[in-house]
Amino acid sequence: MAAGQVVQQIIARTQKELLVEWLQNQAADGASRPDLMKESELRDQCKEFLALIQEAASTSGLDHVSGSAWASVREFLNGISRTRAVQGFSPAETATFVFSLKKPLFMRLRQEIGDAQTLADELWATSTLIDKLGLYTTEVYQKAREEVISRQQQELLELSTPVVSLWKDILALPLIGTLDSARTQVVMESLLHKIVETGAAIAIIDITGVPTVDTLVAQHLLKTVAAARLMGADCIISGIRPQIAQTIVHLGVDLSSVSTKATLADAFLVALKRTQSSLPQSSPPKSSNG
Repeated sequence: MAAGQVVQQIIARTQKELLVEWLQNQAADGASRPDLMKESELRDQCKEFLALIQEAASTSGLDHVSGSAWASVREFLNGISRTRAVQGFSPAETATFVFSLKKPLFMRLRQEIGDAQTLADELWATSTLIDKLGLYTTEVYQKAREEVISRQQQELLELSTPVVSLWKDILALPLIGTLDSARTQVVMESLLHKIVETGAAIAIIDITGVPTVDTLVAQHLLKTVAAARLMGADCIISGIRPQIAQTIVHLGVDLSSVSTKATLADAFLVALKRTQSSLPQSSPPKSSNG
């Protein structure tokens, strides 16, 4: 009998008993996490997994986990691994879903098989299978977590680059933190989108919150300014502190084509003049005797 045939027969005959023992093992290992998943949902997942393993093992044995016969098993593990990564399960808890099946299967194999060599072959084939499937869940889980982290980082980048309308035809983009290539792309996209949306003529890029300005940061700023100009908006860079001015001069970065101001307030006044706008004059307070 080919390796794996005994396993699929054991699953077919004793699925209910296996299911109970498997669920008990997961609970004992702390991997069932009732705070994150209902017991009924976990039970359904275990039943489906056993059925899929039985079907795949009866078709091609346990030696070809990467083959087409095991595609449904891999697809199932892919789904639950990604779901658990989002739900808050740890990678160890996710892998334990598979690894905890070893003990009840091994117990059944020892009960069923009397020949030492056949038992050794079946135990080795079963152990190899469970290990491969467990490692597969870990790989999928890790990829899913990386995707979640990448998406969250992108969302944080977008939140950290708000473009606000200061006045008619005047936008402001306050930057806080390091300006790298990835963030520059988000900055440009946010600014250009707002320019198109509002038809603004002036965009003030305030770098008061940018800790350091090196050659790379200066190049990113120039790219953003150039992109805005192509959309018909001029840029003013504010927040040029004395130490930043000295750094820019020392680096030999040419910002002569860009208007720069020390503060956002100074840049705003320049923008008002360029757009021929003015702030409304406040009325003098009324006399209490009047």
